Amino acid sequence: MPLFRKIKSFKTFLNSSDSRLRAIEERQYKLLERVEHIQEALGRVEARQLRASDSWDLKDHEYRVFSQWGEDGIIQFLIRNLAIENKIFVEFGVEDYAQSNTRFLLINDNWHGLVFDSNGENIAKIKNTALYSLYDLAAVHAFVTADNINQLLKENSVKGDIGLLSIDIDGNDFWVWRAIDVIRPVIVIIEYNHRFGPDAAVTVPYDESFNRWRSSQPLVYFGASLKALCLLAERKGYVFLGCNSNGVNAFFVRMDRKPKHFSPVSPEEGFVVGNFSELRDEHYKIIKSEPEVERRTVLNLPLIDVTSLD
Repeated sequence: MPLFRKIKSFKTFLNSSDSRLRAIEERQYKLLERVEHIQEALGRVEARQLRASDSWDLKDHEYRVFSQWGEDGIIQFLIRNLAIENKIFVEFGVEDYAQSNTRFLLINDNWHGLVFDSNGENIAKIKNTALYSLYDLAAVHAFVTADNINQLLKENSVKGDIGLLSIDIDGNDFWVWRAIDVIRPVIVIIEYNHRFGPDAAVTVPYDESFNRWRSSQPLVYFGASLKALCLLAERKGYVFLGCNSNGVNAFFVRMDRKPKHFSPVSPEEGFVVGNFSELRDEHYKIIKSEPEVERRTVLNLPLIDVTSLD
């Protein structure tokens, strides 16, 4: 076969291969889209089934659509029972937003949202989704610290009363919430570190560049205890509602929006110990360990007693 025919034949093969790959990618995208629509539909079904419940135990309302644990169901329960005028949320530490506390709130309830992540590739991925164009969602690349959070919020035109704030940055969570003063969310969801136990009111020292995944300390050394967050919440005018059943997130509501029939929960009463393992060996493989082992690991490391703070 002449050389030019061989070249033409090879180009035809390449074009054909490209077309097949594009067709496969398109089918995969459509399949993923249909799966997400099914997730959303199931979430709406669960929400309707739980509307008749008069329980204020958050664990009775858990289900997940896009959240890591049962936060989606708890959020739906709270927004049904609290007076919220400005349906705006802020969440940071969202990665690529495939799994988050506010995604179902955005889709199901059409709230307006602002999300932050420290990884630029994650933010670019969010902006390249249909979700980003179909809903009022702003995605910002930023490493959130106690020093920049208020400026970041103002730069993105979020201030005053908003509906919900979700904090999950695996490090300076206590310090960032403590610093926030330009927004007054009705609901605050914040991760606590269950290894500190129910009695200690402690947090890791503030370090604006803290990254638990790059730290020389054990991976379970981060964040704050539940009691520390409850004391901070009280100072900021919030009451503690409880935790999710897997010992990850604590839920707070602003005092002026607390339902009259709800009795505040103490951190000792609401504390939930986590049943998951996060310690890693030198090869970064998971070490299955008891919570008490992880607890002993962190309590001997530098900690700040927040009762001594102004």
